[in-house]
This record gives sequence, C-alpha cells and structure tokens, in this order.
Amino acid sequence: MSKPEYLSFSSSELMPQEEVLEVKRKRQHLQIGIPNETCLQEKRIALSPDAVHLLVENGHEIIIETGAGLSANYSDQDYSEAGAKIVYSAKEAFEADIILKIEPPSETEIGYMKHKQTLISALQLKTQTKDYFKALMKKGVTALSFENIEDEEGIVPVVRSMSEIAGNTSILIAAEYLSNANDGKGFMLGGVSGVPPTEVVIIGAGTVGTFAARTALGLGASVKVFDRSISKLRRLQSMLNNAPIYTCVIQPKILEKALMRSDVAIGAIRAEGGRTPCVVTDEMVRNMKAGSVIIDVSIDQGGCFETSELTSHDKPVFKKYDIIHYCVPNIASRVSRTASFSLSNILSPLLLEMGDIGGIEEVLHRKKHVRRGLYMYQGSLTSKSIGEWFDLPYAEGDLLFE
Repeated sequence: MSKPEYLSFSSSELMPQEEVLEVKRKRQHLQIGIPNETCLQEKRIALSPDAVHLLVENGHEIIIETGAGLSANYSDQDYSEAGAKIVYSAKEAFEADIILKIEPPSETEIGYMKHKQTLISALQLKTQTKDYFKALMKKGVTALSFENIEDEEGIVPVVRSMSEIAGNTSILIAAEYLSNANDGKGFMLGGVSGVPPTEVVIIGAGTVGTFAARTALGLGASVKVFDRSISKLRRLQSMLNNAPIYTCVIQPKILEKALMRSDVAIGAIRAEGGRTPCVVTDEMVRNMKAGSVIIDVSIDQGGCFETSELTSHDKPVFKKYDIIHYCVPNIASRVSRTASFSLSNILSPLLLEMGDIGGIEEVLHRKKHVRRGLYMYQGSLTSKSIGEWFDLPYAEGDLLFE
C-alpha cells in the first residue's frame, strides 16, 4: 500500500496573502469630430442623429460640420436636436480628439489635423500614396480602417453590411434599367402569370451575390449563380433555404450560354488581393441579348466584365454592343440614408465601448478584433502590407499591445 502524499508549503506561503484586484479604468469623455465628405461620390455619414443622441447621453461630445448629413437627408437641425455641436468649417471639425469619416482624409484635411489625434475612416489602400502615410506619420496619428475592424466572430461588419446593401441594390438598379423609363427593353424584373420570368445571372457567391440572389428570387426571377468555389455555392443554397436556384462552378462555355439567355448579369466577384479576375470576355458580352443590363459591382477592384468602364453616380451607365453597363463603385452611397444608418449601428457601439473602458489605448490593448483595423499607432506604421507596399518602416500592431 503506497504512502499518502502530503502537500508542503513554505512559511511565506502559509502567511496571509494580499488580494490582487483589477484596477478599473475610468470612463473617458470622447470628443468626436465629423467633417463634411469632400469626395463627390460619397453621400454617407458615419453617425445618424439617433447614434449621436446615444453618444451624447453617455457623456460624449460630437462636433459636426454644417451640411455633413445633407446627402443622407439629415439636416443640421436633426443633429443639433440630438445634442451635437454644429461648426461652420472643416478646420473646426478637425479640432476634435477623434475624427470619424467615411472616405480617408485628403492632403488638405491632414493639414487640419492635430498632433496625436485618432482617425477612424476607410483606408482604400489602392488609392493611396507613400506621401499620404508619411503625412499621417508626421502628425503622430493613431489610425484605424473600419473596413478591416472585425467583430468577436471574426466577421468584418462594415464590409459585410455594405456588401448586403450592394447586393440588394444591384437588383433594384437592374430593374430600373430594364424598364422603358430608362430606355430599357420594357421588361419587369421578375415574373407574372403566363409570362416567362426574367433571367438573372450572378457571378460570385459571396455576400453581394447571396443578397442579390435573394432579392431576385423574391421578385420572381429565374436565377443562376456562378462561382469558382463549390463550398461558397453550397453555402449560398443553404442560406437561401434551398430555393429553386441554379448554381454552377465557373466554366467559360456554360457561363457564356447562360449569359446569352440572360436579361440581367451581376458581377459580384471579390478579389482577395489585387485585381478582380475578368471572367466575362468581350465576345461573351457581344453575344448577350440587346437591351440586357450588366451591373458590375466588382468595378472598384477592376471589374469582372472585359467591357466594364468606371462610371459615376452622375453618369452611371453606358452602352456597348447595345448592352447597358452600370459600373459605379460605392453602390451603397446610392442609398445613403440606409447605408449611414447601417454604419451607425456598427460604429456607435465601438465608440461607446471605447469611452466605457478608458479610451482608444485600452480598446486596442483588450480587443484584438478591433486591432485588426489598426494601421498606424501614434505615428508609427503597424501594417505589414502597407509597409511592404510603400517601403516604409513598420512594427506589427500585435507586438505593441501583447
């Protein structure tokens, strides 16, 4: 029979020990500035009046440049009544500690920024220059790109939300350009008794493609979805509760036949890096039915139709081979109020949390998923991709906060 084992303690271990308590950080008052968007294509605003009211009620200060919400049909009075302070120049809005924008700041706007400010905006890496990042570094800015901030489940909520809007809206745009009102061939998108349904081809089974397919099916159209990934196609069918939808891996001959019969083609492929693959050739477009509509949602990454050319909200379409092409990037700005409300739902909880736990440093220290959006900390570049792309010195953000 083995001897019983006894635990031994030193004399110091037997003495009463001090209780270690976590020191709770004080809530921080946030001062948030929202300047006007200077890009003509951008009509969204980062916070709705309801979100402003919520932040003000929690002790934060919101400074908004006059007219910042007009493109989303929010007046200065709406924001003033919600508790925001209205200022009459961009320079005044840029006096705040935290700058909240949709588009990245221009060179002029960077000139307005104070030393050690926090910037939360889109990054749009492919449109930036080395001098842009040098200017931010010189200001000692801490910058987060909201299109890279993740939630606790690893989803990028801003990208997902804007993709959902783009998918739904792309079908509604196609319906507009099929009608006589916009010199279309006079078709209703969908179907009625005794009339064959409209044929819709969607290329890409990601979030945009899934929501485009759901909307088209809801209107009664016949939908075919193509993607390079069979797993994405399975997921799409599962999300649509196995609705009557045709799915196929991208094969040029099968895709060409589907496009020849289609009334609407939606390009919804997203590239992981670099340019979107161009999967629809000039010849395929030439063989489509006259008066058909192409909506190339992938145009911000180059487009997946060989015939696509960048257009704007002012002149959104052109015709080639008698096919209507809609190639406007940032489709979400077309429904700016919905998009602004959706952005508010994502950004206002982040700002509230930032105030509750003690400021931007505490959020970056505790929330790794928020840190995914960090690309500059107090003037030091923290993004490997930006550093390698522009040959700038960097230190990865996780190393600063672990």
